[in-house]
Amino acid sequence: AALARERIDLSLPGVIRPVGSRHIIRQVFEEIERIFVHIGFTVVEGPEIETPYYNFEALNIPEFHPVRDDMDTFYIDLPKGAQETLLLRTHTSPMQIRTMEKQKPPVRIIVPGKVYRRDNPDATHSFMFHQIEGLAVDTDITFCEFKGTMEYFVRELFGPSIRTRFRPSYFPFTEPSVELDASCIFCGGSGAASGGGTCSKCKGTGWIELFGAGMVDPAVYGFVKYDTAKLSGFAFGMGPDRMAMLKYGIDDIQALFQNDVRFLRQFP
Repeated sequence: AALARERIDLSLPGVIRPVGSRHIIRQVFEEIERIFVHIGFTVVEGPEIETPYYNFEALNIPEFHPVRDDMDTFYIDLPKGAQETLLLRTHTSPMQIRTMEKQKPPVRIIVPGKVYRRDNPDATHSFMFHQIEGLAVDTDITFCEFKGTMEYFVRELFGPSIRTRFRPSYFPFTEPSVELDASCIFCGGSGAASGGGTCSKCKGTGWIELFGAGMVDPAVYGFVKYDTAKLSGFAFGMGPDRMAMLKYGIDDIQALFQNDVRFLRQFP
């Protein structure tokens, strides 16, 4: 009798447990990777703990550049008498040097990963964030090819109606260097808010800064013994966190790291 009362009804449907979904940053990572892989780039990854040589010197960043100060960079405490200095990488660019050391041209890579800087956390800054750096090196790569690649990427990520512009800038490892802007995604590039006044996202300019890039400085090739007379290339670096904020209208970068389920459920 007890067996009959306690018998399990195998016909009842099971309880389906929700398994969640990919994090919004992971979604943007994969979308960016897909765009570049489609045009011949390879995804490579590298160590988050680096040496000053790969993080700075081989990228043409001089010894006394402010970014190398411990006010900007996390240096790792090592036992007294240690023969080397280690740090948490401040960008994923070191893998560009490591790749060129091992691989002859042509090189077309993107390097996604976490990076670390001594920034005070606020709505647009975090001491840990994500970055995707890219590098293309081959014979006769021109600024036009670089410009076309960047414009293609932006339109693939944000849509065909997006306009772009390039502004002169400075980075130690590229020359010439540029900042790439896109027409404001929130106001359509008009600079005006929908309810009147100026757009708070672009401050009324109609443009939003996306990322920095440029043609690789020939001095960098000297560290990997590439022939500067025959080779040229371009490099770029962007923050997937910022791309996610712009693409999905997220105001605070901290929301990407707080694991608030109410926020994450907006991006299934």
